Amino acid sequence: MDYPIVVEPEGVKIRTEKMEVDKLYYCIYQEKILLFYKEQNEMLNCYEIAEKDVVEEVKQSKSEDIEKILQKYIEKKNLG
Repeated sequence: MDYPIVVEPEGVKIRTEKMEVDKLYYCIYQEKILLFYKEQNEMLNCYEIAEKDVVEEVKQSKSEDIEKILQKYIEKKNLG
């Protein structure tokens, strides 16, 4: 399946019809991490992380490490 988040020079395109429910998707756009999550009722949630150290860590990581980085960030900020 194609990744439902596409970054283009003019912005981010979200193809919600290609998103799985309860799965986290992300991209990096304008030096920010954008997170997208589609709920059971088709509601789309969007979050932005702009902390430079987290953005750099995600840029340099392997894709399987990104959820661990984000989880560590959430715990550090007491967002969970």
